[in-house]
Amino acid sequence: MEIIALRDRPDLAGQLLAFIRADMAAFGVAPLYLITDHTSFYERYGWQFVCMAGTEEGPIRLYMHP
Repeated sequence: MEIIALRDRPDLAGQLLAFIRADMAAFGVAPLYLITDHTSFYERYGWQFVCMAGTEEGPIRLYMHP
């Protein structure tokens, strides 16, 4: 098994997100939504901040990718 260091693959996250979008689009699922507590990470990959969503643990960021 090969272990890939993120420093050796700086756009690995972008490639994974692109694969997920393409895979879901093949099933006719679009737009995609996700919730996260990360700020600015997903914007780098074309996700749009929609609003703050309420959860039992408190507010969390809701994103959409068209």
